[in-house]
Amino acid sequence: MDIKLNTSDQVVSSANTNISIKQFLKFFIPSMLGLIIFILPIPYVDGKFVSYTEGFAIPISVMKDYIQGYMSDFLPLLVVISIMVTLVFTLYTKIMKPSFILNNKFLNNLLNVTMPWVTLRILGAFFVIVTYFKYSYEVIYSDSSGGLVLYELMPILFIVFFLAGLLLPLLLDFGLLEFVGVLLSKVMRPLFGLPGRSSVDCLASWLGDGTIGVLLTDKQLQGGFYTKKEAAVIATSFSAVSITFCLVVISQVKLENYFINMIGVVALCGIVCAFILPKLFPLSKIENTYIVENDDKDHETIPEGKTLFTYSLHKAVQKADDSPSFSSFLKDGSKNVLDMWIGILPIVMAIGTMGLIVAEETPVFDYLGMPFIPLLELLNIPFAQEMSKTIMVGFADMFLPAIIGSSIESELTRFVIACLSVSQLIYMSEVGGLILGTKIPVSFFQLLIIFLLRTIISLPIIALCAHIIF
Repeated sequence: MDIKLNTSDQVVSSANTNISIKQFLKFFIPSMLGLIIFILPIPYVDGKFVSYTEGFAIPISVMKDYIQGYMSDFLPLLVVISIMVTLVFTLYTKIMKPSFILNNKFLNNLLNVTMPWVTLRILGAFFVIVTYFKYSYEVIYSDSSGGLVLYELMPILFIVFFLAGLLLPLLLDFGLLEFVGVLLSKVMRPLFGLPGRSSVDCLASWLGDGTIGVLLTDKQLQGGFYTKKEAAVIATSFSAVSITFCLVVISQVKLENYFINMIGVVALCGIVCAFILPKLFPLSKIENTYIVENDDKDHETIPEGKTLFTYSLHKAVQKADDSPSFSSFLKDGSKNVLDMWIGILPIVMAIGTMGLIVAEETPVFDYLGMPFIPLLELLNIPFAQEMSKTIMVGFADMFLPAIIGSSIESELTRFVIACLSVSQLIYMSEVGGLILGTKIPVSFFQLLIIFLLRTIISLPIIALCAHIIF
């Protein structure tokens, strides 16, 4: 091994790279803390510690639950205030063009947005006001449309954005992604054509929440570590649905005993989709270029004379050396929070509400599901017509298929519905709307195509597994 830990603060640049204890701890402690907060599963269910056989959660999810428990009565109002303040400052910026905003890079990017985004912010503000005050339009504020988004989804996003915004620098700024990125570059590059650090995005999503994976991917894109294509592929293929939400879905269709089977089937579908989708339109047509220049973007190339482990540790310590002070850490974290609250909450409110209104009040998704009936019959899935109604509705919200399909008598069909709704991955009430609110270059119609492709690829795999299991 060619890296040595010294008690001295000096790093010697030579064939043998010496790393001081202080430098190593500056990388190790914050990175381990980030891993514990975002990824480490702990045996905790319904507000108490239990055995791992009874269930588990990750610390950031536990923190979210505690905050939500104490502030549940106020969170919808905070969401309303946040979205309305966003609209006021956006309109002020577009109309008055104040120099203190236009000359500030952070505020300019946040508030001086293009007209499509202004329109969505106006629409999001309209929906949130109508829903909160239950004013006039019941179709908007009902519990199956705007009420579901404002009272069930938005408080969770509000808290997750706050916690993730403040704490994501632990994963981003102290060398963890450099360390893991180099180590796993020999796996992720050959298999998926992606940087090794993308594995952290997937792990954070799988054990934490898909929104965390998307946010992490967006930050890496803006930092110049992912190309546009890589970010799009990671967000639509590796920002997996959390294990916790999988449990919620399988419980809704009354098949909790098949939870482990579900996890295995969903993982298989995810791997197959990750192999195939980047080679198909629209992901194949996205530019493989960076949105910002980063001299360290090729850091996973191992120089002559370095081993995989020693170079990964070298890059991690190098990043940790450049990490911000505590005050800068808090400042950057606060900017992350504002970026998410202002840039994403109004978009999710607008798109999520519209999607649910279409799903609940029109037969659009019923008609869209009809072409799948012959395929479902070919796959020998019972109650094919009833299941067809659940397929496209997942684009609006992932939980809707499980709700609609929970009354179907066939356990096999309900299992297929649960696995498919999770494998489809793109749903506009959360992940889809979240992606549209970030810098990841994927449009609404591209997300729809990706959703359809994931459906077509996953459905036969799930059906085959379901026939084996049942």
